[in-house]
Amino acid sequence: MLQNVLNAFKLPDLRRRIFMTIGLLIVFRFIATIPVPGVDRAALNRLLETNQLLGVLNLFSGSTLTHFSIVAMGVYPYITASIIMQLLTPVIPSLAELSKEGNYGRMKINQYTHWLTVPIALLQGYGQAVLMARANVLRDFGLFNSSTALRSIALLLMMTAGTIFLVWLGELITEFGIGNGISIIIFGGIVARLPAAVARLVTGGTLTQNLIGTVAFAAIGILTIVGIVLLTEGQRRIPVQYARRVRHGRVYGGGTTYIPLKVNSAGMIPLIFAISILLLPGLIANFFATSERPWLRDLAGGIAAAFNPNGLLYQIAYFILVIAFTYFYTMVLFQQQNIAETLQRQGAFIPGIRPGRMTDEYLTRVLMRITLLGAIGLGIVAVLPYLIAKITGVTILYLSATSLLIVVGVAIDTMRQLEAQLLMRNYQGFIQ
Repeated sequence: MLQNVLNAFKLPDLRRRIFMTIGLLIVFRFIATIPVPGVDRAALNRLLETNQLLGVLNLFSGSTLTHFSIVAMGVYPYITASIIMQLLTPVIPSLAELSKEGNYGRMKINQYTHWLTVPIALLQGYGQAVLMARANVLRDFGLFNSSTALRSIALLLMMTAGTIFLVWLGELITEFGIGNGISIIIFGGIVARLPAAVARLVTGGTLTQNLIGTVAFAAIGILTIVGIVLLTEGQRRIPVQYARRVRHGRVYGGGTTYIPLKVNSAGMIPLIFAISILLLPGLIANFFATSERPWLRDLAGGIAAAFNPNGLLYQIAYFILVIAFTYFYTMVLFQQQNIAETLQRQGAFIPGIRPGRMTDEYLTRVLMRITLLGAIGLGIVAVLPYLIAKITGVTILYLSATSLLIVVGVAIDTMRQLEAQLLMRNYQGFIQ
């Protein structure tokens, strides 16, 4: 593997991509440390320690909420907009037609996603600002009163611009770097705070708790890595036969190959989508937690308690959503590939299956069966930290292990893309 790393740095264009990715991550981490004006760091730390929901949101935003920085929302609004657009695409005929128009259609849908990100970011920024102001994190900051209206508008615009800036950085990484840019942004934030989380795990509590927590975290790490690798590498190979063609006395085609249908084609995207959906009710509940109306305050408290990241209902919903999004995202990717149509156009067929519609139905049926295994496996890996935390009683394991889960998944996806770049240049890849 070391030799393959050296090979990657020997190639000028690949070396430039790696350095571009690292450089943009450094820019992201620098911006993430710039707080908005008037932040009380002590009050912010107390709030993050006592509010489990904000702890998960901080994890998901790439640790930008630790400083309540100008990019405190991270790429969460963009991910929410992406989910909405993907849910609307099969429903709205015009969007469904756009999705079938190749690169142009994807560019237009991506443009609509960017437009939708702005109002979502404004709404989330307002919710976060209100929550921080009520928790006295923003000193002397009354939102949208007669004396602070302009300052409140500036704060919302600043936070919205920060999200759009991170989305732009992510797209630069996707285009000029290595890996999926949005996932890399989340990856960079988690890696930056993971050592501190592990240090708290080792040093916090009694010696027995430290030992149990460290051993459990190591076990979770090993099981997570093994589980994700197995889910990522597992595939069903569908044999494909190319028809022979005779032209001018020469025989063309006739070869045999296969279609690799992965057990988990969606990667870590279902985890990110599921967490983003589960964060929404808690965020709305926190916004109304200090309402002057008792019934609304009680309702918000009940929703916040139900969607506590350490609660059973949250974990059950997490497991179900991971399975649902694994199926959803896998089918979206499969439909975009138009494998049956491509095989028919190239004169290829699956032995025993008629080309065209029958091939598409057969591939869909096989993909649905193997995706069930991948979806359940990914769901088990997702809730495994919660189960072990309940057994050991070390609650800090949850956030640390969830961080590890996302880090490992993104790292494997990125390594696979780097491997593809090396194989294109006739070098041996990282993943054997």
